Amino acid sequence: MLPRLVRRHSDIAGWGVYAAENIPEDTRLVEYKGELISQAEASRREERYLRRQRIWVFTINTRWARDAAVGGNIARYFNHSCRPNCYTDVRGHTIWILAARDITRGEELTIDYNTSGYAGIRCLCRPRCRRML
Repeated sequence: MLPRLVRRHSDIAGWGVYAAENIPEDTRLVEYKGELISQAEASRREERYLRRQRIWVFTINTRWARDAAVGGNIARYFNHSCRPNCYTDVRGHTIWILAARDITRGEELTIDYNTSGYAGIRCLCRPRCRRML
């Protein structure tokens, strides 16, 4: 059984996902859902999303990606952090988000978006962070 997660306003950006209970390290939290699309389609959609300062497309491999803006779930609200408490594990076309360490109830859950700055979105994970997503 997966742990309970809740969505609420985040101090990092917009909405965030929070642990509704204590979660042990390496626990599967949620599957990152969304429409399975080609990389060509992912590029087209990302261009639209980035104009709104949003990153919804998760690259699976050189051929495929998932678009959480279409058919996504709570996982699309995980905010980026340069010091995340969660990590992703891609198995085939399935993307899992897992706890990178023990997580305390009420803590915001974050992942590293692993972008190279092409989005031009300033990272807000902590004061004075200089990274660009």
